[in-house]
Amino acid sequence: MTTLPDRPRTALLVIDVQKGVVASAHNRDGVIANISTMVDKARAADVPVIWIQHSDDEMKEGTENWEYVPELVRDDGEPLVHKNYPDSFEDTQLESVLAERGIGRLMVTGAQTDVCIRSTLHGAFVRGYDATLIADAHTTEDLSQYGAPSPDLVIAHTNLYWKWHEAPGRKAGTVDTAEVTF
Repeated sequence: MTTLPDRPRTALLVIDVQKGVVASAHNRDGVIANISTMVDKARAADVPVIWIQHSDDEMKEGTENWEYVPELVRDDGEPLVHKNYPDSFEDTQLESVLAERGIGRLMVTGAQTDVCIRSTLHGAFVRGYDATLIADAHTTEDLSQYGAPSPDLVIAHTNLYWKWHEAPGRKAGTVDTAEVTF
């Protein structure tokens, strides 16, 4: 029910599953396994997989920490969008990549829950996209020393509020990897 005209297709976003981002992430291996399953499901259903890769002053492009984790391998034909801000749409080619493919519905996976995942979900929604968060395929690191809740609570809270998020003409929601069908 996207508000974007002539955008009937769905895409899977894989956001920032880079060595330096997920090195100390909550349930790292389980989340990466779920993202891998989502990538396999998308490819099998001919659903585009769009890879997002972050760089900034702390994660320099071309460094080992900037690289995607070895468990996830992008096919040559799958778009790779480079970004410098938490919202994957901000000052990137993501919108044009999605428009070229007629995509109006996004399935979102990756890291970090409390920064790039939330920012991209909201960025998609305000731009007219339907946005579904894969509830067991996103993660974050422990930032409790800075006053944040523990990672499991950050993830649970994000799943809770995104499950019920709504706006005219757009759908949000969450779904577990095992329940996804394209």
